[in-house]
Amino acid sequence: QLQIEESGGGLVQPGGSLRLSCAASGFNFRDYTIGWFRQVPGKEREGVSFRRSDGSTSYAQSVRGRFTISRDNDKKALYLQMNSLRPEDTAVYYCAAVRGRLITSELYNVRRYDYWGQGTQVTVSW
Repeated sequence: QLQIEESGGGLVQPGGSLRLSCAASGFNFRDYTIGWFRQVPGKEREGVSFRRSDGSTSYAQSVRGRFTISRDNDKKALYLQMNSLRPEDTAVYYCAAVRGRLITSELYNVRRYDYWGQGTQVTVSW
């Protein structure tokens, strides 16, 4: 059974850092595009960063230069290193996966993803 589980969220002050982890099981990790979305109450879920099955990456403009996505295929794990955090980064962060490689215009479309974790809360505040 395919499972995805996020961890690493928490409370951090503006300017601080957090590292989110996404642990996957039950599928061939290497064949999937996997990434991060985030959502705040009352707003649509938005794409943050993605790593395709071919190793290429993509970042939303709002996090470029501050966040870094990486994956360990042997451990079936995806990571999101978040630096220089801002209050507007506060959200529930979700890990999502879909088999194959998506073109850029598809990467940020929540409907393209078949598998989701339960989410982890990130709060950036004094």
